[in-house]
Amino acid sequence: MVNYGEYADNNLPMTTFPTTRLRRLRYEPNIRRLVRENVLSPEKLILPLFVRHGNNVRNPIHSMPGNFQLSVDQLVREAEEAAALGIGGIILFGIPETKDADGSTAMSDDSIVAQAVRCIKQTVGTKLLVITDVCFCEYTDHGHCGVIGRNREGMFDVDNDATLGNLVKQALVHCRAGADMIAPSGMMDGMVQALRTGMDTAGFSTVPIMSYAAKYASSFYGPFREAAESTPQFGSRRSYQMDPAAAAGQAVREVALDLKEGADIIIVKPALVYLDIVRMIHDRFEGVPIAAYNVSGEFSMVKAAAGKGWIDEKAVVLESLTAMTRAGASIILTYWAKDVVRWLG
Repeated sequence: MVNYGEYADNNLPMTTFPTTRLRRLRYEPNIRRLVRENVLSPEKLILPLFVRHGNNVRNPIHSMPGNFQLSVDQLVREAEEAAALGIGGIILFGIPETKDADGSTAMSDDSIVAQAVRCIKQTVGTKLLVITDVCFCEYTDHGHCGVIGRNREGMFDVDNDATLGNLVKQALVHCRAGADMIAPSGMMDGMVQALRTGMDTAGFSTVPIMSYAAKYASSFYGPFREAAESTPQFGSRRSYQMDPAAAAGQAVREVALDLKEGADIIIVKPALVYLDIVRMIHDRFEGVPIAAYNVSGEFSMVKAAAGKGWIDEKAVVLESLTAMTRAGASIILTYWAKDVVRWLG
C-alpha cells in the first residue's frame, strides 16, 4: 500500500491511510468546533476610536467606511455599545482644535483625550478597558511624532531624547484622567523606560504599557492619517519607524528592549503582512501578550473589494483575524471589532 500519511515527527506513530483519516476531524460541524485552537472572542478585541472637540459631531471618515471622528458625547455612546457587546477595550486617538510645533495641547489636563477618558469612565466605569495612544503626530503642526530638531546632515528630524519628556507628560495626563492602559506609538528609543519611570514616580505603577514595539513605516497607514489628521507635512517617519525591508531580527531586538524597559504587552503593526513577525515574537518571548494591529489600510482594502462584490467581507475578515490569532496574537486591534462580535453571535 502507498504510504500517504506518514508523520514527519518521529515521536508520533507511523500510520497510513486508511487507518489515518484527517477528515474525521472535519466531517461534523460539532467536531470541527471542538478541535479548534484558534478561536476569536470579543474580550480579545480592541476597537480604535477617534475623538475631537465639539458636540454631536459624527464626521464620516471617507476612506474608512463606517468609522467616524466623534465628539465626546458621541464617543461615550460608542463606548457604551462596545461595553454592551463585551468587547475587550477601546483605544483612543485625539484630534485637537489647535496644533503647534510641540503638540502642547496633548500635555494639558484638558486635552481632548483626557476629556474623553473622564467622560467614558464616568459612564461605563470598569465595564470597558480604556487605552490611550501616546504620541504627538496628531497634535503637532508638522505631523511628526515629537520635537523637531536637525540631524547630522542638517535636515529636520525628530529629536528622540527631547521627545521623551513630553511623552511622559502626555502619559501622565491620560493616567490622571483615568486611563486603564497607555500605548506609546512613536517608536522613540528609550520611550518605555522613560514612561515607566515617570508613571511609577507619579503613583501609576499599576497602569500597564502596551508598546508599539514593532511598528513599521508601512504604506498601509494612509486612511488612518485622514482619520487622525496626522499626515507629515515634510519628509517621512522612516527615520524612527521600522524599515519594512529590515531583518526580522531587528523587530526581536526592539521587543526585547521594550520588555526590559518595562513594557507589559507588545504590539506588532501592521498585522497581516507582518504575521511572520508576530510568530517570531510569540516563539521567542514565551508568555508575553502580543497584540496585532489590523490597520486602516487592511480595513479599507477589504471594504473597497467587498463594496464591489469581489469578496465576502465577513468571511475575509474572520479568516484574516483568525490568521493573526494562529500566528500568536492574543489581542487584536481592529476597526471591525463590533462587526466581529455580531458575526460570532
